[in-house]
Amino acid sequence: MFFSAIITILGLSLFEAISSIDNAIINAEVLSTMGARAKRWFLTWGIFIAVFVVRGLLPFIIIWVFNPTLSVFQVLSVAWSSNPLVQESIHKSAPILLIAGGVFLLFLFLHWLFLEDKKMGLPMAEKFFMAKGVWFYAIVSILLVIISWFALQENNLMAFGAVIGSSLFFITHGFKQNAEEEERRLLSSGRSDLSKLFFLEIIDTTFSIDGVLGAFAFTLSVPLILIGNGFGALLVRQFTISNIENIKKYVYLKNGAMYSILVLGIIMILHSFGFSIPEYLSPLCTFIIIGFFFWKSKVYIALNLEQN
Repeated sequence: MFFSAIITILGLSLFEAISSIDNAIINAEVLSTMGARAKRWFLTWGIFIAVFVVRGLLPFIIIWVFNPTLSVFQVLSVAWSSNPLVQESIHKSAPILLIAGGVFLLFLFLHWLFLEDKKMGLPMAEKFFMAKGVWFYAIVSILLVIISWFALQENNLMAFGAVIGSSLFFITHGFKQNAEEEERRLLSSGRSDLSKLFFLEIIDTTFSIDGVLGAFAFTLSVPLILIGNGFGALLVRQFTISNIENIKKYVYLKNGAMYSILVLGIIMILHSFGFSIPEYLSPLCTFIIIGFFFWKSKVYIALNLEQN
């Protein structure tokens, strides 16, 4: 049990850190244009807000959304509650939460695969899908119909959960697209440090949704999610402060994060339909996939050094 918890926390931390690399890069670029006082505020209070407020509250908010019959106190005490009514409510809502998170992660991966610029980690496959980008919206729509159809055979609320996952993806995707435009405006204009701080906090919140939803593929235990995501968020802050240029050299880490998201999304969807998924599978797949693309990045760096 203890060993399983440690593996889960390590997997969560790694997934949160790697999937938030884009967040760390945006933070570092915007921080480079800010005054010393604003930087200090973000790197102290910003850490508190990102780790303890946003990532601390999001798991409870997600549980409450899928368990609206629970009181606020019951939701906040879910981490240590032994109340059978609370446990039964969480158990019943788990398939709805899992299918919502799984659809969200699956759509997130497919958007990256079809439409986003990337360093080609698996060139033959990724180039093929990039050339078929126009099919993204058709494919995710068909997938949503298929998943919802099978979900309806199990539970009407599961089908509703799939729709929630889809809607959440498009809402957060819209925020991220707007954030890219806002980042360019912030870097090219003389906006105040206060507006930049506000922007960074919104970005942190948006990116944290990916990590928190993905965390439920590792475990439904809120304490483990809080610890794992907390450590991962602290790693992201460390990247932001001192290592962002080195991190950028590992050009295939984003690929590793996205393929991990694909696997986690599939695991969540299968789990929601009652398939028995070993707890160690999610962290194991995360370690293997990210480890492979980390190695691939190291080879890329070594080849570049030889050529120069």
